[in-house]
Order: sequence, then C-alpha cells, then structure tokens
Amino acid sequence: MNSIQRIPYHPPLQPTKQVKQATSTSFIEQLQAAVGKQHLKISKHATERLQERNILISDEEWQQVTDSVLEAHDKGVRQPLVLMEQAALIVNAKNATVITAMDRLEAKKQIFTNIDGTIIL
Repeated sequence: MNSIQRIPYHPPLQPTKQVKQATSTSFIEQLQAAVGKQHLKISKHATERLQERNILISDEEWQQVTDSVLEAHDKGVRQPLVLMEQAALIVNAKNATVITAMDRLEAKKQIFTNIDGTIIL
C-alpha cells in the first residue's frame, strides 16, 4: 500500500518588523511647521523690478508677507496688493507668486486694478 509521508511544515521566515517609535509632535504641529516653511515665489518681472528699484526686503519681512498672503488666500483673496514700508507688491495668492513690485513713492502715483484685497504691513 501507498504510505503517506509527513513532511514537517516550516512557515516561511518573516523579516523582523521594526517598531516605529511614536514622535512627540502632533500632526497639527507638523502641519504648522510645514506651512511655516512656505515661501513666496518671485516672478522674473518682479525680480527685475526689485533690482531696478533697489528694493531690499529682509527674510523676516518676506515671511510676514508670505503669512499675510496665505491668510488672505484662505479668506478668498486671489490677488492682493501688499503695502509695505518700502514697497508695494502685487501677489497672485493662488500661486503664491509676487507678480510685480514698486517702491512706495512710485506706488503713490499708481491706480491699481485687478486686485481684490489689500494687505497693509
């Protein structure tokens, strides 16, 4: 008669899983840190205008402009005029891009169209 042979069953070896350690920062803190790192892009046109007009904006001021533009965008503003002490910027809030820049003296002589909000810093 045919005999049945028993072959011992050995389950395949599983690689050991590394246990991820829980981080002490919450999702909200990580999200805020990521959002805080956002920067405005500056179009070629705006870069040329900033250079031509010798407008210097510090990193802290750029961060303040960025934060204000993002807040305005959250409120539905699409294209704000940002008035700073030394400059006036027009920003596309959706793309987070500075479209053009001029110094404040020049801005006094201008009529601004196609903006739907103003940010005064």
